[in-house]
Amino acid sequence: MTLTAFILQQDAAQAVDTLGKAADTKWKALSQMPQSTTIIQDMASHDLIFIVLGVTLIIWLILLFFIIRVDRKVSQLEEKQNQTEFQNQESPL
Repeated sequence: MTLTAFILQQDAAQAVDTLGKAADTKWKALSQMPQSTTIIQDMASHDLIFIVLGVTLIIWLILLFFIIRVDRKVSQLEEKQNQTEFQNQESPL
């Protein structure tokens, strides 16, 4: 029974290793392209993760900016509404 579990564990490890080798050859080929542009070479040399993180950070900052902007506009509209309601309550009809 333990022999069967050991064989299954080895098969699973080989499957994962095969996937890693397939992806590894693609990254190596990308970094060794002689006619590639500087952007592609830069992305390949930094493993693309920093580019992805940078783009993600920019997207989050833009979303944060728009959320703050909308919040300020809603606050202004609430103030105007409160002022008009207060004025309507003070003036007798």
